[in-house]
Amino acid sequence: MSILSIAFPVEAAASFAGIAIGAARPLIGVSLFATLLLLFKPFLKGLLQAGLLLLSPRKSLDERRMAQQVRGARLLNRLARDYETSQPNLAAELRQFASRG
Repeated sequence: MSILSIAFPVEAAASFAGIAIGAARPLIGVSLFATLLLLFKPFLKGLLQAGLLLLSPRKSLDERRMAQQVRGARLLNRLARDYETSQPNLAAELRQFASRG
């Protein structure tokens, strides 16, 4: 028997190795998961975009133009309300522009 076997028994080394492996196993799993996410990022991004398009499809050009016109009319009416007390003629003109569409 050597002195090293008394100072550093095999059982203690085995238990330390088991603890080290047990602690390293989740780190290896997380790093493997992160690597796979980076590797398949374009694919996963495409799947996410396809799923979002299924849930809320893109509006047509006419619908987007109509929404823009409605936003413009709201803006003009809001400006007309702001100028109603100070400049009533300007407010009337703004309302007229908003009603034209």
